[in-house]
Amino acid sequence: MTGDTVVEEKEISQAVIGRLPRYLRYLGELKDEGIERVSSQELSEIMQVTASQIRQDLNTFGGFGQQGYGYNVNFLHEEIRKILGLDKAHRLILVGAGNLGQALVNYTNFERRGFLFCGVFDKDPKVCGKEIRGLLVRPMEEMDSFVRKNGIDIAVLAIPKSSAVEVAGQLAACGIRGIWNFAHVDLKVPAHIQVENVHLSDSLMKLSYNLSSAVYEG
Repeated sequence: MTGDTVVEEKEISQAVIGRLPRYLRYLGELKDEGIERVSSQELSEIMQVTASQIRQDLNTFGGFGQQGYGYNVNFLHEEIRKILGLDKAHRLILVGAGNLGQALVNYTNFERRGFLFCGVFDKDPKVCGKEIRGLLVRPMEEMDSFVRKNGIDIAVLAIPKSSAVEVAGQLAACGIRGIWNFAHVDLKVPAHIQVENVHLSDSLMKLSYNLSSAVYEG
């Protein structure tokens, strides 16, 4: 967003929002290579998205290019970070200290993006008291007060679907603003809470379909 440019959220499609992290990733790679400017056509060749689609996406937020120059890589990278809310840190908790949960906490790239895990919770007494990357696994009974005292705005659910609905209700009651949901269940939460569902098996099944289709067509 450039200066006074204001874009109403209802005007922005989820498809456009879904492409922004890709823009950020490729622009970050260009920055690392010391490239200072890039055209929409050059971005198109890198990202396999049409140049017109790139211009249309960026114009949604006011446009950042100059005719005959293209885009300033550093400036565009920073503006997309702001649009995605990455110019400020997000404080997270993990609910569910199983294999998936531990892998998420141990993934250091989240911190580089400004997503900071501050607490881990689990209902299993055998797990509570252990540490994951320096974070003590706490019992679920402490979750409410921890969220309120530590300004947590995102909860990551890596728990079975049988528990997810109840836990989501508890999180809503203690003021959580966003839920990153790895449980295989659709959550019903108040409208002001943002939920992003991640179904890992869906991605694998999509890959399976594409492999099967390729074999069939061959």
